[in-house]
Amino acid sequence: MTNPPPPGNWTDPTWSAQPSSPVPDPTVVAGQPVPPQPGPVDPYAPNPYAPVDPYAPVDPYAGAQPPATQAMPSYAPAAYPQPGYPPQYPGYGYPQQPKTNGLAIAAFVLALIGFTSCITAPIGAILGHVAQKQIRLSGEGGAGMAKAAIIVGWILTGFLVLVILFYVAAIVYAIATNNDSSSY
Repeated sequence: MTNPPPPGNWTDPTWSAQPSSPVPDPTVVAGQPVPPQPGPVDPYAPNPYAPVDPYAPVDPYAGAQPPATQAMPSYAPAAYPQPGYPPQYPGYGYPQQPKTNGLAIAAFVLALIGFTSCITAPIGAILGHVAQKQIRLSGEGGAGMAKAAIIVGWILTGFLVLVILFYVAAIVYAIATNNDSSSY
């Protein structure tokens, strides 16, 4: 490696006579010898620390060396917790369900009883509204039940109002036709 000539067309004898930096010694880093490094790891070598499966079938060629073309990597089996048991870590586990609002349950029951009596349907719908407000404030469960009570309760209340209007119209019609026939 030669250095470019200095400006001014004159030569500096120290530039051409000075060799470039010496080749570093790979066995010495910062004045300290480097310990020998291990070679590359064979990813297909059998794992001597792998657990032994007691239920594995007996291998008749257990002592024989497998051919190089059929070498298979050995993997440790995944460790899964036993089913039905919560994990053994503090702060973890199954999520806790919030307590269901009692008023939501009562509203849903009254709305469903409204199918047979129709009188309890509006009570169930009103209680469903009250239960929804309590659930929003307290964070309890049962929001779906309260909403179902409101929907079923008001639908059945609408049917009840239609039935009452039908009977009132039928009574008015009967009275009007009875008065017309009695005048003759």
